Amino acid sequence: MPDQKKQVLLLGPLKPVVMSGLESACIVHKVHAAKDRDAFLAEHADVRAIACSATTEKIPGSFMERFPNLEIVASFGVGYDHMDAKWAGAHGVILTNTPGVLNEEVADTALGLLLCTVRELPQAERYLRAGKWRERDYPLTRATLRDRTVGLVGMGGIGQAIARRLDAFGVPVVYHTRQKRAHLPYRHYANLIDMARDVDVLLAIVPGGAATANMIDAKVLDALGPDGILINMARGSVVDEPALIKALQDKRILAAGLDVYAKEPNVPPELIAMDNVVLCPHLGSGSVYTRARMDQLVVDNILAWAAGKPPLTPVAETPWHSWGRAAMR
Repeated sequence: MPDQKKQVLLLGPLKPVVMSGLESACIVHKVHAAKDRDAFLAEHADVRAIACSATTEKIPGSFMERFPNLEIVASFGVGYDHMDAKWAGAHGVILTNTPGVLNEEVADTALGLLLCTVRELPQAERYLRAGKWRERDYPLTRATLRDRTVGLVGMGGIGQAIARRLDAFGVPVVYHTRQKRAHLPYRHYANLIDMARDVDVLLAIVPGGAATANMIDAKVLDALGPDGILINMARGSVVDEPALIKALQDKRILAAGLDVYAKEPNVPPELIAMDNVVLCPHLGSGSVYTRARMDQLVVDNILAWAAGKPPLTPVAETPWHSWGRAAMR
């Protein structure tokens, strides 16, 4: 029947915004609540839509293949390296993510992490709590933003939001991307090592995945130099973590501020032991306000599909014009 509710398989935690939004228009099958996951998935193999409320849920091609009628996977998060976009594109399955709505929050967090790392704010707070201020003032910080240029590795929506904030701080900005953004006023570097050599801070804000794996390696860190600071707001996979640890231990760079790690939530003890490293638990978009907007975008993508309309935010590998398993049969 035309007005029959669409069936949606929900992976991940049962978030209130996702649940209320989907259940208003769809029949939702909750994998999280299933006692036997495999049996539950087999029982609902005829679904045409999957909603995913967490990037910790891996969605390889072999998983999507279990659902022969699958048309859309709407997932939480701007990064989508947890989904096999190549497989989906080849099989007429639309993947969506939740970009845009988190740009300002992540940019705020990036500036906070940058300031904490450059001015040693967490270290100074620990110094006060330990009662050391009564004995002597906290040492002057070696670094400052006043004499530094920030090189952004990546210049998408979040990168541009970070650049706007740095403009207001009076901090020079340059950037590295594969393609120059002609409309931007900042200097573009085609070569990452060249940029690392010319700047004082590298701030990574690129997507994860094979194309960016370990792009910030020992060579890049050596080019950044002994007064350089690395800030990673991208994915842990973007930085060669052992190379970063070695560069910090050998004082080949000055400091690092990290919000992401190679094997989250496991953080290498070597990083935890270093006082010149500021560590955050992947909280770039982690406010109630922004996460609710991201959850709503998961819902809105599914509801658009259910109404026969184009999803709002398909990923580049699965554009709407190529959609439709039915059309490929």
